[in-house]
Amino acid sequence: MSVTHPAGFKAAGVPAGLKSTGAKDLALVVNEGPRFDSASVFTANRCKANPVLWSEQVVKDGIVRAVVLNSGGANCYTGPDGFQTTHAVAEKVADNLGIGAGDVVVCSTGLIGLVNPRQNLLDGVDSAAGVLSADGGAAAAEAIMTTDSVSKQFVAESPAGWSIGGMAKGAGMLAPQLATMLVVITTDAALPAEQLDGALRAATRVSFDRLDSDGCMSTNDTVTLMASGASGVTPDLAEFTAALTGVCTDLAMQLLADAEGADHEIAISVRNAASEDEAVEVGRSVARSNLFKAAIFGKDPNWGRVLASIGTTQAAFDPADLDVAMNDVWVCRNSTPAEDPTLVSLEERSVTVTIDLKAGDAAATVWTNDLTHAYVHENSAYSS
Repeated sequence: MSVTHPAGFKAAGVPAGLKSTGAKDLALVVNEGPRFDSASVFTANRCKANPVLWSEQVVKDGIVRAVVLNSGGANCYTGPDGFQTTHAVAEKVADNLGIGAGDVVVCSTGLIGLVNPRQNLLDGVDSAAGVLSADGGAAAAEAIMTTDSVSKQFVAESPAGWSIGGMAKGAGMLAPQLATMLVVITTDAALPAEQLDGALRAATRVSFDRLDSDGCMSTNDTVTLMASGASGVTPDLAEFTAALTGVCTDLAMQLLADAEGADHEIAISVRNAASEDEAVEVGRSVARSNLFKAAIFGKDPNWGRVLASIGTTQAAFDPADLDVAMNDVWVCRNSTPAEDPTLVSLEERSVTVTIDLKAGDAAATVWTNDLTHAYVHENSAYSS
């Protein structure tokens, strides 16, 4: 039931006519309380879509009572009329629920520059509001899909009596901050907005922010966490943050597994770095190397491309003393050939790359995919 698993939430997913296929393309998730605390994080892209510009203002007071999302069009770079459409959608949600438009987060996903038909959206909101239910989570998750091949949902339950549910969409432009995605997370735990904000930022920092599938950053990324307090339980903050991190990580891995055209999911783990930031920098450099990603697609354990990528960073390391393993085969020791690369099997989808910088005790993992013919084909025809 994803976002409707925690007590106090209803959701719906309906067709609003934005997709030519007639598939579901509008979702509504509603917090029925008794509390309405929230936290959100958005894309770091300076070029932001109209729904992000609207929602950044909505979340400032820490109260969100509903999230409305559409696929089929990003409503980005559509001029003042596009922003007015976002506002009108929020007002329509508010009218249906008897709340203020300033408590409604709006999210859109799809092609940039595409004008979403306003009346379709407004009629879609009416339809969604009319079928809201505690069983509507799956339909909502389906409605936000674009190039996704499957919906992404996850639930975590605490023995203490509270739970967290989440849904996500995303299959391309997967790069920080946040990966291209829309994510709604719900919980029936009772926590104030400032604690939710700290927990969400801690969770996204080591999950969505470490997903770097293709180095491209979206204009629409939004992650919103709503807390209903309906369980009546105030959890230990550290315990809640750990559970939230687990939910975000699982959803991020679902995004990774569904990345456009990918044949391999690659975990790049950097250890013994001087700092966590430097470990991330090294991992991200390898993740963004088209040469490395193409080699993995070709099932070629070319560790030289890993070292070449490390060398482009400002991280502390001795270029003459680097170790690299691929699928646990240490193909490079002390920056020289070591175990036989033919021992590395790249037949399975899961690939691990381990880099030892020998410069400290910090570590981090960045996740990416290989670069395939299918990825190029899909993105060459995205708007046609």
